[in-house]
Amino acid sequence: MTNRLSLHNAVIPVAGLGTRMLPATKSQPKEMLPVGKRPVVQYIVEELEKNEFNRILFITGAGKHSIENHFDYDPVLIRYLREGGKEELLEELEFEQKDLRFFYTRQRTQAGLGDAIMHAQEFAGRAPFAVALGDSILGRHAQSQTLSRMREIFLDNSCAAIIAFETVPMEEVHQYGIAAPETPPQPNEAFTLRDVVEKPAQGEAPSQLAIAARYIFSPAIFDALSETKPGKGGEIQLTDAIRLLIRSGEKVLGLSLPPGETRYDIGNFESYFQAFIEFALTDPQLGAKMRDFTRELLETEN
Repeated sequence: MTNRLSLHNAVIPVAGLGTRMLPATKSQPKEMLPVGKRPVVQYIVEELEKNEFNRILFITGAGKHSIENHFDYDPVLIRYLREGGKEELLEELEFEQKDLRFFYTRQRTQAGLGDAIMHAQEFAGRAPFAVALGDSILGRHAQSQTLSRMREIFLDNSCAAIIAFETVPMEEVHQYGIAAPETPPQPNEAFTLRDVVEKPAQGEAPSQLAIAARYIFSPAIFDALSETKPGKGGEIQLTDAIRLLIRSGEKVLGLSLPPGETRYDIGNFESYFQAFIEFALTDPQLGAKMRDFTRELLETEN
């Protein structure tokens, strides 16, 4: 069984082009778009830190330098704020003081999520690791403990992988990797996967459980990825590698997000706008004012 103290590595793939978010992403990564007060990727890092993952590898790509800059310690800015009497703003930079180690490597070509994860092999070595996709926030203001629950299940079951799932409407299953559980899942309990189907047609979906952007893998995933053949567009799909794990006899588990926990997808403008509005309206300092403003605006429009 893996030592509990050894599962502290996490990988954040952030190499995607974000074309569905143009023109906002023409000159900045979609992971750096603000949702409320913070950029998307900061919420993800804060979620990992809350769940005790303290070694974080970013899989970056061209034009992603601002992500590295954001997590750098900035003594010039801190000195400017102190000398300018703006000490209260230093609280907004507390994330720089977290006990985290950041690593960066570049995916030089857009060859799919599976290829991106392959870039983490040297970082992970023979230890298990989490994957948190860089365009999805779990829980309002990233207050999710799902990865901690996933770690607990992973370590207690000696499995090759555990994947988070959310329930989506049947008309949306064609957009996701969908779980095929061996038995009907029970609330807050892991379930064994007999398959994962990538973007099935509505009438062919084995369930309404869609992959929810969080994974924990053993190093066995790297062997599966190395055997995975490129699919559409020459990309190596992570879902195909997970299917190989299952078909080779490895135990792969799923876990549904707890009731009331939402995955905020920052991959298209509709879901991005929804996330921004919700985070702004529930902001601890400004939420009440924003709710009043919104009510007045809607009354005026009506």
